[in-house]
Amino acid sequence: MIKSSELIINADGSIFHLHLKPEQIADNIILVGDPGRVELIGKLLTDIEFQAHNREFVSTTGKFNNQRVTIVSTGIGTDNIDIVVNELDALANIDLKTREIKPAFRKLNFVRIGTSGGLQDYLPVNSFVVSQKAIGFDGLLNFYASRDSVSDLPFEEAFKQHTGWGKQLTSPYVVNCSETLFSKIHQADTISGVTISAPGFYGPQGRVLRLPLADSLLNEKIVSFEFEKQKITNFEMECSAIYGLSKLLGHEALTICLIIANRVKKDANADYHESMETLIQLVLERLTI
Repeated sequence: MIKSSELIINADGSIFHLHLKPEQIADNIILVGDPGRVELIGKLLTDIEFQAHNREFVSTTGKFNNQRVTIVSTGIGTDNIDIVVNELDALANIDLKTREIKPAFRKLNFVRIGTSGGLQDYLPVNSFVVSQKAIGFDGLLNFYASRDSVSDLPFEEAFKQHTGWGKQLTSPYVVNCSETLFSKIHQADTISGVTISAPGFYGPQGRVLRLPLADSLLNEKIVSFEFEKQKITNFEMECSAIYGLSKLLGHEALTICLIIANRVKKDANADYHESMETLIQLVLERLTI
């Protein structure tokens, strides 16, 4: 039995942070960073069942193409992803009343829709990048046993060698997306890429305001890196943890991001809402087809 200190359940029977109950989640779960995006996507659903709201975690479940879909906002960062993915897995695979793992495993499909900064000049603003691989600068997966079993170790080693990875930095991990979800979502109108999840928006992504960087050339090394004909395409802040935890727990995961800035070409689009609506519609259609 899982102790109450490890699995915290609210008085109403919902799980601690998300305030969700097991019957409220669908097998298809769309993860978004922005809580306001839950309402935006929710307008496209029918048969809305509920809305839960606690801190940055906003959730709703409804139907699209007559299939149940749950939308959950995660907030920013892989630390929040650790909460969200573990609690959604617990809702699916742990009996919250007995605190025992259920004998029959329930697999979930996680699709993150987000915004991102492009790192290659061939990625125009408003393009859609599907993350075939994620590189975690955050170190989250390193706290879990068997992280090597779900990681691309040759890719990791080549990346560290190429960048001269600093000894004071958390060791990066590299995890592949779900091939099943990739084949459903990736088509001619999307670009396959390798995505870095950074533990911050400024220094970890090479931005300088008043603080200098530990390695001012790191972004140049990232852009020039190539391994087995794959180049790093974009920065964001959640994908790696979604991929790593999903692989360890037995779920499927995919991230697709709208490029709102190109860090190489110094180009940006602050008014990206129409393109985001297009991306949301694309994901809903292909996920439920």
